[in-house]
Amino acid sequence: MEEAAHPYVPKDLKLPGYVPISMSMSSILSVYLASSLFVVTLVWFLFVGRKKGKLDKLLMCWWVGIHRSHSLGKEYSKGDSRYVGRDSAVIAVEGITAVIEGPASLLAVYAIAKGKSYSYVLQLAISLGQLYGCLATSSFYYYSYYIGANGWWVLIPLLISYRSWNKICEAAANGVETKMKKKIR
Repeated sequence: MEEAAHPYVPKDLKLPGYVPISMSMSSILSVYLASSLFVVTLVWFLFVGRKKGKLDKLLMCWWVGIHRSHSLGKEYSKGDSRYVGRDSAVIAVEGITAVIEGPASLLAVYAIAKGKSYSYVLQLAISLGQLYGCLATSSFYYYSYYIGANGWWVLIPLLISYRSWNKICEAAANGVETKMKKKIR
């Protein structure tokens, strides 16, 4: 039985049971972007109180958006064939992402919306977890998917990590100051 030709690099990559994508790239991206816009708009207008600043609203949209992004795996694989080639390291890492970071992203939305004390620690942990997977392949797909898509998975988690670290340090410093004032009295 002859295997179907695939668009992934390297071309000689063996993909037993490969089934070509039945939708065009533009269809996949249109459906994904339209549904993402809908979900992000819901978060922005319905689930976020007016008390929240724009940065918190943007972060909530980021967390709900990345929770949805793994639906593009087969298309994304054109830029990084490790995902379609069933690489055991990628499967392990993506398993952690799907089982832990996906739900944690939704928990981050809740924590930000409710002003929970663990919000920054959670965002820092998820952001550091995202940075591990950004290390890949066809020039168009490489630059559009791997660099274009993953660029955000490096920049935004780094910015969130920096902000969360500062907020955690600020909270810890305030806690130390409060304890010191109590001891002085």
